[in-house]
Amino acid sequence: MQFHLNGFQPGDPEIADPAERVQPPGASGALPAEVDVLIVGCGPAGLTLAAQLAQFPDIKTCIVEQKPGRLLVGQADGIACRTMEMFHAYGFSERVLKEAYWVNETTFWKPDERMPETIVRSGRVQDVEDGLSEFPHVILNQARIHDGFLDVMRKAPAKLEPYYSRRLIDLEVDQSSAPADHPVTVRLERVDAGSEGKVETIRARYVVGCDGARSTVRKSIGRELHGDSANHAWGVMDVLAVTDFPDIRFKSLIQSAKDGSLLIIPREGGYMVRIYVELAKLDVGERVANRNITADDVIAKAQRILKPHTLDVKEIAWWSVYEIGQRLTDKFDDVPEAEIASRQPRIFIAGDACHTHSPKAGQGMNVSMQDAFNLGWKLAAVIRKQCGPSLLHSYSVERQAVAKELIDFDREWAGILASAAKAGGADAARTQDYFVRHGRYTAGTATHYKPSVLTGAASHQHLAQGLVIGKRFHSAPVIRLADAKPVHLGHAAQADGRFRIYAFSPAENPAASGSAIRALCNFLAESRKSPIRRYTPRSGDIDGVIDVRAVFQQDHRELAIEAMPPMLLPSKGRYGLYDYEKMFCPDLKSGQDVFAMRGIDRKTGCMVVVRPDQYVASVLPIDDFAGLAAYFDAFMLPVN
Repeated sequence: MQFHLNGFQPGDPEIADPAERVQPPGASGALPAEVDVLIVGCGPAGLTLAAQLAQFPDIKTCIVEQKPGRLLVGQADGIACRTMEMFHAYGFSERVLKEAYWVNETTFWKPDERMPETIVRSGRVQDVEDGLSEFPHVILNQARIHDGFLDVMRKAPAKLEPYYSRRLIDLEVDQSSAPADHPVTVRLERVDAGSEGKVETIRARYVVGCDGARSTVRKSIGRELHGDSANHAWGVMDVLAVTDFPDIRFKSLIQSAKDGSLLIIPREGGYMVRIYVELAKLDVGERVANRNITADDVIAKAQRILKPHTLDVKEIAWWSVYEIGQRLTDKFDDVPEAEIASRQPRIFIAGDACHTHSPKAGQGMNVSMQDAFNLGWKLAAVIRKQCGPSLLHSYSVERQAVAKELIDFDREWAGILASAAKAGGADAARTQDYFVRHGRYTAGTATHYKPSVLTGAASHQHLAQGLVIGKRFHSAPVIRLADAKPVHLGHAAQADGRFRIYAFSPAENPAASGSAIRALCNFLAESRKSPIRRYTPRSGDIDGVIDVRAVFQQDHRELAIEAMPPMLLPSKGRYGLYDYEKMFCPDLKSGQDVFAMRGIDRKTGCMVVVRPDQYVASVLPIDDFAGLAAYFDAFMLPVN
């Protein structure tokens, strides 16, 4: 898509009239008196969490924001491959793919050895390695990502809208021996015209602070950001410009001899581009505001770095100056380490409220949304009494470790990009090498949760070598048996709080009376120890909590769907209609055999259990019914 040709316009580019592109503001009226979850902050983390919880009409969720309305311009824009996988689970990946800029290749520039005051191209690499994800790395205005989540919330069963113009004053948790059912009391001040100063009180079971680096929620629970103080100032701006720089539509990392580094990020629409400009090294204790840096200063520095090429900025859509510093909190909830065994979390923080860093690696927004995706299904499972409250401790344990890895990576990457300011100047070869070696990290696919109650041991990892326990479920092309449609296996997962069991069949006929698939289905459908029977409400669909999918080795034309176990053709809904989307075969016509692609043991097959946030929880032999039951029994609550 091409847009912004005659100037930047926020909102949906498919709507011709700019006046109609912006949705009306959020919810009107007073806040509810009581909610299950109160989310503070309408940034990426807050909206990801709200969109997840909005899928459950029996959970009362409220999200508040101090700003007067939704974001329209600026802030983050990089969307990792892993995040695109998550967007597909939420249902708006196709829109992002259509609208966004795709980062296909990255170029590197360094000082010309013959004329060091000018730059020359030193390298070009493929941005994402082949086969890493079915989705690309893309660039799209953060405001449009917000719009995607707001649409999901608006259309969801809970029909959720944010309450804008609410400033959090304070919150208090009832720590008595017999706390109230809604133990968190929160006070918020209205800041909208006509209601200034009015204080509203809301009581909640849980509160999640997604309110940024200066988080009031974080301060209220006594958490602090620790880490390196800012020591570099960078400018960032989205511009419409005329230039003879040949790589203006490539992501480009440019290191000059004397003027520092420049990062070019092409933006959606074909014309706009974002530039990150290294400005100055800050003195100890100095803040960037003391420098009084202007937009003209940022442009002038970019022009010097780009020599001999020219940059004529016609319009600035958004710009800012910020300090680089890496900071992290020691815990992402309100429970002190010494009280974990005796107390359950009530307050959580996510995103910039608990980790801050530079935007150079494009990870801030992505990791923040993954924080919320991790927390959302856990809150839903506890509130809906599917799991005990102790499950909530796993959020801080899992995500704090991920954030620490991000901080360490960002510190080194930011230092490399600023290398021109150091003795010896820029090292273009080192920059390119580091970028290539850490490609999986920047793509968001390197997260690896350690063994825990939610993530099993690697005892049977050899049965599915390409589906690593603790890492995200790596999708692969398959053919749906019922209609021969080519689909992606991982796309069966939606952001609906359900676990998935992918049963990979041995080479035998799965319809045979003694097949491993039939034995598994019989166990799941009939045994008293079946996790489906133990944890699925009697009034619900059979896949309402745990969704079973089967993958066969045969070509889809060799199998008869009517001969398969009833568990794989379940009767659901008001009319008992059959669900025909539970069985898949390899895409042999295209040479994409999921068993070969993901290292599945063809002789024995296996089961792969996947968490609601798309991470592999366990790999088990296909006949290990006891192991499957034990996994879910460790943290789920049987239905009454």
